[in-house]
Amino acid sequence: MEDSNDAVSLDMETIYLGGKEHHIRTGRGTVSVIVYGDQEKPALITYPDLALNHMSCFQGLFFCPEAASLLLHNFCIYHISPPGHELGAASICPDEPVPSVDDLADQVIEVLNYFGLGAVMCMGVTAGAYILTLFALKYRERVLGLILVSPLCKAPSWSEWLYNKVVSNFLYFYGMCGFVKEYLLQRYFSQEVRGDADVQESDIVQACRKLLDERQSINVLRFLQAINGRPDITEGLRRLKCRTLVFVGDDSPFHSEALYMTSKLDRRYSALVEVQSCGSMVTEEQPHAMLIPMEYFFMGYGLYRPYLLSESPRSPLSPSCISPELLSPESMGLKLKPIKTRVSLQTEKGRER
Repeated sequence: MEDSNDAVSLDMETIYLGGKEHHIRTGRGTVSVIVYGDQEKPALITYPDLALNHMSCFQGLFFCPEAASLLLHNFCIYHISPPGHELGAASICPDEPVPSVDDLADQVIEVLNYFGLGAVMCMGVTAGAYILTLFALKYRERVLGLILVSPLCKAPSWSEWLYNKVVSNFLYFYGMCGFVKEYLLQRYFSQEVRGDADVQESDIVQACRKLLDERQSINVLRFLQAINGRPDITEGLRRLKCRTLVFVGDDSPFHSEALYMTSKLDRRYSALVEVQSCGSMVTEEQPHAMLIPMEYFFMGYGLYRPYLLSESPRSPLSPSCISPELLSPESMGLKLKPIKTRVSLQTEKGRER
């Protein structure tokens, strides 16, 4: 079940911070993809949360030296932005139809077809995790593994649906106003880094607040409308046979949803990491907590950090290289209970010694 590649054409390329930006025209609108690394390596696709792009959602992870060496050594990175969320994006014409979540998942397959990619590794955050999970359900043969951060799988609850409607109205009438920014920052980050009357908000929150000012409100509204209309995909989760690694902060508003989703996945192929004192966006707030779980996860594909592998991999990943004993959460070195960030750091130091 794959769409034709005919609708995909290169519209523009620009060099951006070491990556090449492609504006790809698909049958469901134009999408920005920034490519980092050697395109002969296996592909890692990323998809950010609402109102974010790769700079505001994955920069912390890729600026973490150990995680960056693990990812960039083994993969070519394809950062997909939701329509109109890329840096410098103009407002999407109001006459353009609002895409559904199915449309956004189908855009991903058109991006893969454009670049001539086969099966890929996927990493998504919250709304982006939902889109990539839906993509994996629709195109199972094109997904090798899923790394999901504070993911969604159920349709919006009545309260979430109503609150999103209120935020949509603010976006429509007032743009990226203070109320909308506070809603988004609460969605992304824990109270600890957001600060309060006595404690100043952290640098990452301040940086994210500035980046939100650059978003076109109509474009954010369109993505929010798509996510607010998402269907429940729980029933299909058990059919996923790709290995899935789920991260969630225990202060995330989507914590219970992530636990619910993990309970519906096949436990032979999935594992959950709960990060203490962290919000939804683990990639920015505590990216170091992701390192060791990802190392164990990638070992199942024969991928390692550079100091363990002398040459860069160039052959496509294959599920056949997964040893059966590496498919259980316990053998991946993960526990299905909270993992303290400081414990992860101590473990990492012990491994490096």
